[in-house]
Amino acid sequence: MGYPVNNVYSTAGDGVAPIGMQTSSMKYIPTLYAGKLLVKFYEASVLSEVTNTDYEGMIRDQGDTVIIRTLPSITVRDHTKGMVLVDEIPTSEPVTLLIDKGKYWSFRTDDPDNVQTDIKSFINDWTQEASIELRNNIEVDVLEGMSTAAGHTGSSQGAQSAAFDLGVLATPIAVTKTTIVDQIVDCGTVLDESNVPDEGRFMLLPPRLVGHIKKSELRDASATGDASSIIRNGMVGMLDRFHIYRTGNLLYSSTYSCWYCLFGTKVATTFASQLVKSKTIDNPTGFGLLHRGLQVFGFKVVKDDALGVLIASAA
Repeated sequence: MGYPVNNVYSTAGDGVAPIGMQTSSMKYIPTLYAGKLLVKFYEASVLSEVTNTDYEGMIRDQGDTVIIRTLPSITVRDHTKGMVLVDEIPTSEPVTLLIDKGKYWSFRTDDPDNVQTDIKSFINDWTQEASIELRNNIEVDVLEGMSTAAGHTGSSQGAQSAAFDLGVLATPIAVTKTTIVDQIVDCGTVLDESNVPDEGRFMLLPPRLVGHIKKSELRDASATGDASSIIRNGMVGMLDRFHIYRTGNLLYSSTYSCWYCLFGTKVATTFASQLVKSKTIDNPTGFGLLHRGLQVFGFKVVKDDALGVLIASAA
């Protein structure tokens, strides 16, 4: 009979010997599982800052349609004393928001896993991880759609002056720390010439261009009148009425090494999303459980003249 050492036996040689009598290279090494998960970094979501969600509560399932009423245009006419007034019936074209997109997650845990206390405690963390990954995937889709539907793109922009070049894919605007502030101001002027309100203006920039801002003359707090410089507090803040947000989810062309930097106001794009299903069910093809979630969403650029794209590269 062998000698038990932590319920592990060795059968080396002609007889049975305890583990402690073997060489160090043959010692039993246990596998230990940590009680905490490794921290993971996520891209911060910006959708709530650059779109409006006025119609989100109306969603029930993928395939839903939301009809958005628009304000009519009222004609203003000259008046002379004693004239017969011309009456009109205001009409407006409705905008249709389709909830035609969806993304899901699904993962399996087997029965041997489900009886382990630590695995049970991790399932909620795994579900949360799936939800965050889903959110970022949706954001990439929405920002790409906004980029292709923006009203201010390319050269000769500005409704009154046609004086501003916002870049095109083959020849993006080369942004430097010296020029980036001027280019942000130009984007603001493009919106001004279309009478876009100041309220709710935003601009999305990739981390590298945000770095150019921090290395520009704005690193000196006295240039903006701020209490501390942006190089010190690390926040971009507001420039020329734009709330500047950093994001890694902008549309990017690897061929031309440029980003589609969105700018505009929240009223330009309506976005609606709903987690319509989140459930745990028995696995029909095995012993265990299936954990699943489905999120449906839709978006539409409803005022393209309140949205623009600066196609920029980091010079």
